Amino acid sequence: MAGAVLVAIAASIGNLLQGWDNATIAGAVLYIKKEFKLESEPTIEGLIVAMSLIGATIITTFSGAVSDSVGRKPMLIISSLLYFISGLIMLWSPNVYMLLLARLIDGFGIGLSVTLVPVYISETAPTEIRGLLNTLPQFSGSGGMFLSYCMVFGMSLMDSPSWRIMLGVLFIPSLLYFLLTVFYLPESPRWLVSKGRMAEAKRVLQKLRGREDVSGEMALLVEGLAVGPDTSVEEYIIGPASEYAGDHAPGGEERITLYGPEEGLSWVAQPVKGGQSALSLASRQGSLAGRGSMPLMDPLVTLFGSVHEKLPETMGSMRSALFPNFGSMFSVAGGADHQHPKTDQWDEESVHHDGDGEDGYVSDGAGGDYEEHLQSPLLSREATGVEGKEGGPHGSVFSMGRNSSLLGGEAVSSMGIGGGWQLAWKWSEKEGADGKKEGGFKRIYLHQEGTQGSRRGSIVSLPGVEGADGGEFVHAAALVSQPALFSKDLIEQHPVGPAMVHPSETAVKGSLWKSLFEPGVRQALIVGVGIQILQQLAGINGVLYYTPQILEQAGVEVLLANIGISSDSASFLISAVTTLLMLPSIGIAMRLMDISGRRFLLLATIPILIGSLIVLVLSNLINLGTVAHAVLSTVSVIVYFCTFVMGFGPIPNILCAEIFPTRVRGICIAICALTFWIGDIIVTYSLPVMLDSIGLAGVFGIYAVVCVLAFVFVFLKVPETKGMPLEVITEFFAVGAKAKMN
Repeated sequence: MAGAVLVAIAASIGNLLQGWDNATIAGAVLYIKKEFKLESEPTIEGLIVAMSLIGATIITTFSGAVSDSVGRKPMLIISSLLYFISGLIMLWSPNVYMLLLARLIDGFGIGLSVTLVPVYISETAPTEIRGLLNTLPQFSGSGGMFLSYCMVFGMSLMDSPSWRIMLGVLFIPSLLYFLLTVFYLPESPRWLVSKGRMAEAKRVLQKLRGREDVSGEMALLVEGLAVGPDTSVEEYIIGPASEYAGDHAPGGEERITLYGPEEGLSWVAQPVKGGQSALSLASRQGSLAGRGSMPLMDPLVTLFGSVHEKLPETMGSMRSALFPNFGSMFSVAGGADHQHPKTDQWDEESVHHDGDGEDGYVSDGAGGDYEEHLQSPLLSREATGVEGKEGGPHGSVFSMGRNSSLLGGEAVSSMGIGGGWQLAWKWSEKEGADGKKEGGFKRIYLHQEGTQGSRRGSIVSLPGVEGADGGEFVHAAALVSQPALFSKDLIEQHPVGPAMVHPSETAVKGSLWKSLFEPGVRQALIVGVGIQILQQLAGINGVLYYTPQILEQAGVEVLLANIGISSDSASFLISAVTTLLMLPSIGIAMRLMDISGRRFLLLATIPILIGSLIVLVLSNLINLGTVAHAVLSTVSVIVYFCTFVMGFGPIPNILCAEIFPTRVRGICIAICALTFWIGDIIVTYSLPVMLDSIGLAGVFGIYAVVCVLAFVFVFLKVPETKGMPLEVITEFFAVGAKAKMN
């Protein structure tokens, strides 16, 4: 995973520049006020600080749609250029007006990086460490603040500190960022797939994953082009084929046969009607059985929680002694008693099917007679190597097929896609009301579920099955929906049968803005916009920008009076120490993000935020003496910062980068980011006025009330997304929205 980690580190430098700028302006504004005589002009002072936020807001309004059109990488390159130009202008700035212009351009760069870096990292990171890597922007931002405060503190000890150098030095790291974005960062593979650039996407994935075979993930990215409108939850019991021996074994024609990469290794999946898995219960009527006790909780939260409640102790434990190759082994076959011969061409992520060929649909890419095509992979390395669109459907990423021996049942192929999830397809055919047989391919996202009586939630006995005594089975829940590239529209356009077409033929179908009103996307927007509003109104950016002044007003210079430095320098020093303490806190969050999860961290840290704010309020209302007041204020601010960066700081951006479908991710993240910046402007611009009118106690009292509201919102509305592929998350939102409407 080294490739993905290094790419995430390089991309997060954009956030380091943002943190650098935030801390620098917090110190430089003290000297800007003196030079331009703004002590009696709090409005101009607030505008200098807030101008970068205005710029970020302006560019965010269209950054998402543009990034969906031209790609993530070009937008990051533009961001680095804007940082560079603004740094040079701030280094010059002969008057307030040029400074305001420079701050506006700087805001353009900040807006692009803050909006798109989380999206970029989410789209390039492996599922298992996506949360960790997407916490890097928070770490980089805090690291930039620490370095900047150290610089500002050092310069404050000089006889005549230059605010122009403080602000203008930004152009040096921005030049490094420009070189990295141009020559090192690849384009997002998910964006490339959405534009039909399959060969390029494959090469990027190979670089990011450090392996040759990326067929499974390529399949996942193609399926992510569309969210199933009719997604349903099903259950399967998966076990050795020998346990299902006999014509009278349960399941009958509905059984699905799975074959592994090892010769003679085969398994059978039997659909379970009216299953009792946590996922099935949660999806039924949009709730678990106990939903009545929590009537206000969104069924979406319950649905996501059902996956994590009974997770095996080790993520991905489907690769246990029972199923050592479960994550990559499935292939299509005609019956449970068939044993697939091992061949030199066998690919552990390839999918094969057999049959007599009477009714079989043949992929346009067969390249030979039908008998030869019967043994061609359904999904293979060669199939993903198509160069551009020249091959059309003949060079498609997938070839799907069925044959007459499968008409009585269903065939399935699958591969691991991360987080213990498997991607599969099945062909099912049923007799319609008019007597005609109707069928079609379905995609399946499989996930193992622990059930009562299981050993570590990974092995269960299936009562009522011949030979089940002592037999072992895996209980799997499944999200079943229509594949991205197998719709009625495509069948009408390509009457050859259920043959896959090139993704670029369907990637941009339909109105993107219309997609925003789909139930799942609309539900995701409610979560994303809501948590961004609450994050900003909790006051973090206002406190960050004005930390030196807040600490100065709290009397912090008393603590450092014996050192012999000015109150300005003392506040810069304590700000530097505070940001330094934030770094290990973010390190803890990085470690827990993919273990404990996003929702857990929010619910665990927000109460601490509330407590620290209450202490700040009380210390300013009660006369405790100068030293006690300064100590309590400083400790509370430090606790507030360190706790914030563990949860409420990084998680809103992480969630927003995870919960939207690929084709509208840029637009949706821009909507959430626009909310972020508008809230940021309101808080930052109003804080100086609020400090003058209601004081520190009043300001932090308001922030404490907002944090209480945020805790309630998270508890009722925000689901847990750890360890789930992005495409599975969007399917869950579709299912959850559907359950909510029922």
